[in-house]
Amino acid sequence: MTTGTGTAAQDATGRRDAARTLLQQPIVTAGRDPDALALVRRHATALRTMFATRLGYNLVVESTFARLVKAAPAAASPPRPLLRDGGEPFGAATYAHLALVCAALLAPGMGDHVLVSALAEQVRGDATALGIAGSDPVADRRQLVAALRALQEWGVLTDDAGIVDGWATGGGGGVLDVHRPLLAHMLAPPVSAPGSQVPTRVRLYRRLVEDPVVARDDLDPDELDELHRDRVELAHRLDEDFGLTLEVRTEGALAYDADGTLTDLSFPGAGTLKQAALLLISSLIEEHEPTPGANLAIPASAVDLAIAHLVSTHARSWRARYVRDPGSLRREITDLLVELHLAHHDDDGLVLHAPTARYRPTASERLAAAERDTATERPAP
Repeated sequence: MTTGTGTAAQDATGRRDAARTLLQQPIVTAGRDPDALALVRRHATALRTMFATRLGYNLVVESTFARLVKAAPAAASPPRPLLRDGGEPFGAATYAHLALVCAALLAPGMGDHVLVSALAEQVRGDATALGIAGSDPVADRRQLVAALRALQEWGVLTDDAGIVDGWATGGGGGVLDVHRPLLAHMLAPPVSAPGSQVPTRVRLYRRLVEDPVVARDDLDPDELDELHRDRVELAHRLDEDFGLTLEVRTEGALAYDADGTLTDLSFPGAGTLKQAALLLISSLIEEHEPTPGANLAIPASAVDLAIAHLVSTHARSWRARYVRDPGSLRREITDLLVELHLAHHDDDGLVLHAPTARYRPTASERLAAAERDTATERPAP
């Protein structure tokens, strides 16, 4: 027999799992993830209330999809662009194509099925009429393909026959299925209009839920007061709503997922880029000794010197393209750190944010690094 307490605990766990799913996938469809949608629908009433009161977000739940409409990110929040298949972020032209595709699909007379060639022609015509048509047909096709693939990923378009891939390489295309009920919610405006007054507690909760790191310097006085005054309650809510653990330090705050499954960008992590980024900031912090709780400005020459040393030390194990082109490695490392909100560019080099101090190497790590360096420099017998 299931006890009332057991049922309540199961409901709380299911509601939290559904909320975590919506943070990772603001669009959930029956066609792509039926189990996740079933879970969201089961807890729809509680989720709508939680997202609205805690974050000021609007949750739309229908029989075939769920759509979480968020607010525009704070000015200090790290960017989260859409990505192409190869990991390249969308540019302005690709976002324009995405908007044009959605507008074309919403045009009067457009049905539940559409020829990809007809859709492309409509987009070209609309772009010309609006004065934003590109001059490079190959680039325009590439941007349109990226937009179509994004809509496929979200479940707005269904393409089980590889039609978009064929059209991308010059084929004639075929018919795509359109999920019209979801389409109407794709270009929903942010829930908070620019200049609107959002309560302090909502602004702070959004930052803690959405940002990798919330730096103290990026919080206004009201938000700082809220963080200190309601720290215990905030920690309880974050755990109850999303299974996140709140950590507050001198330099700011962090709501992290102990399971490591909720984040869309893990750090540290595997691969040359993340390993190099960790080694770089550890090296710079160790050498330049930042003031606790303060940012650390590093001249460009010092960054280049540190990267050159790391490349020399790890040449045999790192990707060859980074070894051949340290400048490329530097650009990708700094882009990663900016995305993680651990650094920002300035005119003279790189500014490491205060939270990077948590990656300062321990005594044992420094000893191990020294031993590796010695082994590297020792001539082979």
